[in-house]
Amino acid sequence: MLDNLTENLHGRLREQLLGRERQKLYRRRLTLESAQGTRVSVSGREYLAFCSNDYLGLASHPGLIAAACEGARLYGVGAGGSHLITGHSFAHHALEEALASFTGLPQALLFSTGYMANAGVVAALTGRGDAIFADKLNHASLNDAVLISRAKFSRYPHLDLNVLERQLAASNAKSKLVITDAVFSMDGDIAPVANLAELCEKYDAWLMLDDAHGFGVLGPQGRGVMPHFGICSPRIIYMATLGKATGVFGAFVAAQAEVIETLIQHARSYIYTTAAPPLLSHALLKSLELIEREEWRREKLTQITAVLKQELQPLRWKLLPSATPIQPLIIGENDKALQLSEALRQRGILVPAIRPPTVPKGGSRLRISLSASHTVEDVARLGAALRELDNSA
Repeated sequence: MLDNLTENLHGRLREQLLGRERQKLYRRRLTLESAQGTRVSVSGREYLAFCSNDYLGLASHPGLIAAACEGARLYGVGAGGSHLITGHSFAHHALEEALASFTGLPQALLFSTGYMANAGVVAALTGRGDAIFADKLNHASLNDAVLISRAKFSRYPHLDLNVLERQLAASNAKSKLVITDAVFSMDGDIAPVANLAELCEKYDAWLMLDDAHGFGVLGPQGRGVMPHFGICSPRIIYMATLGKATGVFGAFVAAQAEVIETLIQHARSYIYTTAAPPLLSHALLKSLELIEREEWRREKLTQITAVLKQELQPLRWKLLPSATPIQPLIIGENDKALQLSEALRQRGILVPAIRPPTVPKGGSRLRISLSASHTVEDVARLGAALRELDNSA
């Protein structure tokens, strides 16, 4: 039995959890019994899924599975140490070189996750006396990274470059860093990267782009948001994840050589962690090959995105304007978003309800994620189900 003081500690946690439940903000996990894909199995039932960030349909690709198996035979299962001790394998090194070439930047550095990459970059390049400027809808990992850095933190309204320019002009910080999602993960819109780069040039600032949801999808051959806008600047620090469109796991940062070397020396989330299994890097080399070669995957995404917009046009709930595979249907109220998500699940369709604090209060939504593995018929089925629910409400 717990003593009274310990019981009080646990009681406070229980009350906090009950509070989230009352506000319709409690999160529950699904347990998949199948591989990731557009059809997944949960509790013995198959669902049509619009939940995954596997935008190109590569997470279960036979070529990647074969490459992972080959990587395991070559390098074993675990890295066994940090990159700076004995954990940096030939597979890691080959992938870093391939990523640098793919993005058109001088060097690349692997991180275990996007969260760790953002934390490592921001804290390594800024500190007390510096200033960081961030879009208000940036991913939580970027916001948390700023807090770790202890730099002055200024946020500007979403995509409001006029406010950003005033903030930059008023700053006397010795070093300035602008950080932004390239594709915003809950809205699906794309940051005006060319304009941001111009501001950073004008006010002598770094620009860090989190292209987690654009890499593999945007730009010629899926090379990301910079080729999408036709820009390249030595001020840009480019981060992308490897568990979304690339279908595997991990993240990387690409930039000028001095930036990458600074991260190797000072990024704590790189230095003080075990390297990711080399077999994943071996599989990712195959993934890059497929992304570069198979343009039909991005063409398919464009096609089914257009179909979805047409299917959902009659609804009273409106899609946010997005040209990416992220298609947010704004519902508004937490409980209504949950009800719609559950009603779709009863019809064999998985679409997650996204609620605060992930999105602003009053902005609860169904986040529809499209994949090149979806068919036009899949999208039509989702559209028919949502129209039925709209008419019955």
